[in-house]
Amino acid sequence: MSSTTFPRLLLDHAAHRPHAAALREKEYGIWQTTTWSQLAALVRDMAAGLAQAGLKRGEHVVVVGDNRPRLYAAMLAAQSIGAVPVPLYQDAVAAEFVFPINNAEVAFAIVENQEQVDKMLELRPQCPQLAKIWFDDPRGLRNYKEPGLDSLDVLIDTGRGFNARRPGFFDEEVRRTQPDDVAAMFFTSGTTGNPKGVVHSHFTLSDRARAGANFDRLTPDEEVLAYLPPAWIGQNIFSYAQWLVCGYVVNCPESAGTVMIDLKEIGPTYYFAPPSVFEGLLTSVMIRMDDAGALKRWLFQRFMAVARRVGPTRMDGGAVGLGDRIVYALGNLVIYGPLRNTLGLSRVRVAYTAGEAIGPDLFTFYRAIGINLKQLYGSTETAVFVCMQPDNAAKADTVGVPCEGVELQVTGSGEILIRSPGLLKGYYKNAVATDEVLSPEGWYRTGDAGFVDASGHLKIIDRAKDVGRLVGGPNDGAMFAPKYVENKLKFFPYIQEAVAFGDKRDRVCAFINIDFNAVGNWAERKNLPYAGYTDLAQKPEVYALIRDCVEQVNADLAADDKLSGSQVTRFLVLHKELDADDGELTRTRKVRRGYIGEKYGVLVDAMYAGKATQFIETQVKFEDGRTGVVAADLKIEDAKTFSTVRQAA
Repeated sequence: MSSTTFPRLLLDHAAHRPHAAALREKEYGIWQTTTWSQLAALVRDMAAGLAQAGLKRGEHVVVVGDNRPRLYAAMLAAQSIGAVPVPLYQDAVAAEFVFPINNAEVAFAIVENQEQVDKMLELRPQCPQLAKIWFDDPRGLRNYKEPGLDSLDVLIDTGRGFNARRPGFFDEEVRRTQPDDVAAMFFTSGTTGNPKGVVHSHFTLSDRARAGANFDRLTPDEEVLAYLPPAWIGQNIFSYAQWLVCGYVVNCPESAGTVMIDLKEIGPTYYFAPPSVFEGLLTSVMIRMDDAGALKRWLFQRFMAVARRVGPTRMDGGAVGLGDRIVYALGNLVIYGPLRNTLGLSRVRVAYTAGEAIGPDLFTFYRAIGINLKQLYGSTETAVFVCMQPDNAAKADTVGVPCEGVELQVTGSGEILIRSPGLLKGYYKNAVATDEVLSPEGWYRTGDAGFVDASGHLKIIDRAKDVGRLVGGPNDGAMFAPKYVENKLKFFPYIQEAVAFGDKRDRVCAFINIDFNAVGNWAERKNLPYAGYTDLAQKPEVYALIRDCVEQVNADLAADDKLSGSQVTRFLVLHKELDADDGELTRTRKVRRGYIGEKYGVLVDAMYAGKATQFIETQVKFEDGRTGVVAADLKIEDAKTFSTVRQAA
């Protein structure tokens, strides 16, 4: 049982391992280390500064920015005096902050830099209670004279003076904070409306962090690279809750652009990324191999064939013949080892992916080259850790077995229910929504459809509300699982995003977003000229490339009795990339299918009407805040479908 709080865990590390590294940050190309004792002193002063500024127990403070040591310290400082940090997505536009700030009645904000300060100042008219804003990085802010705006240095200096006058203040506040007190609030991505504030206690977060650490035998010697948004509970658990529970080192990259370099320099032993990151890494490898010489390509293909055949069995501890062991060892010397090093994953002991399904080929690739990649299942409401894959039983089509303290139940409709010590305390100011997902008996309704297989592993099919039925046509009544279809399409390196339609229709149609880098590289090798994304997306050669991917997915679906009706009959390649700034994706890059269906209704109608082309004009928002229009005549093409392949009994 976790009967402690995050500030107490910090003080425990500072007392027993004062000179051990707690955090590292790369600044101007050099890694700077913060020890546990230095971090504790920083948190002590920052907490006193916040109290002096008027932050009270139970109140909320938003924290916005990349992973930065002083932002981590800010969360600990707020928790030390009983306040509640609310991390928000740093890439969100100012308008997206208005609801959470007003919903949580936030008067205090701690942000990273000028970009985030500008957002806070922009929304002040809509959030008049936002009185104090502190920033970490002063660059570009010298001439800002806004009321209530100060640097974290000023806050820390104020707190240091306060602690000198009241030396027992901090320790007394930490003692007052109890494990069942609220530790943090995470806002959901809001795929179907306003986001909901998920309330977690010190107990729920630290209990799940400890359960995950026990499952994988994590130690203080682990190295972690924190590069995903801190507002995402996945990153928060791995680089905050588990960091404090285990006491390992969290490394903060210099910027988003240096992550790959920093990954190689740090060589993490414990690594976490959504499938899109692993897809991007593999795409970069395949692009480089396409450009390599003939001998190198031949060696890569030859040894990768061996790796795919032998590697997963080897990772699972299975028996491998002497000849295969020798060939694999040679491949490890000339291909797999250098490849792991190029990816920055040469020291990884445990790697996890979650958030979306990962393609079996992608999953097998990493395990084949000796990376212990596994899947886990969880959500914001469950504090992440629900199911995890053991080292010797990682499967591409499941998400693992229930971890410590978790009970699973599958309803008659196929929805997964969970009972766990890590369940949310509730949704903030939303008792109706809380009652909808939490039963009086303590079961949480996940909204996911799935089942437990014969080996005790959980298999997820789709979101329960998204699983629909085809109506009319030859597949009348067939199950339609859009996310399952979309994920199978996204397994191809040339497809970045996919959106499938079919519920209450007679067939399945899909929108496709190409991966601009992968398809662009392919086009250059084919000597195919193009002038940007829109032009490339509509090339007949690109349509042929994507049609081949779609038809491979259809062939796979034909082998599944339940989902063979979900084969894609028609598709189009969108003229623009789906973007969170345009409302088409959530900040965690989940497709907002309903919104996209409405926004591009003319395209959906054209596909089902049998049209060969459709003109579309779309307003887009650029990174600098300007808006523009992208217009194109989109081609709509048919894809070959296959008869259901009956499985032998």
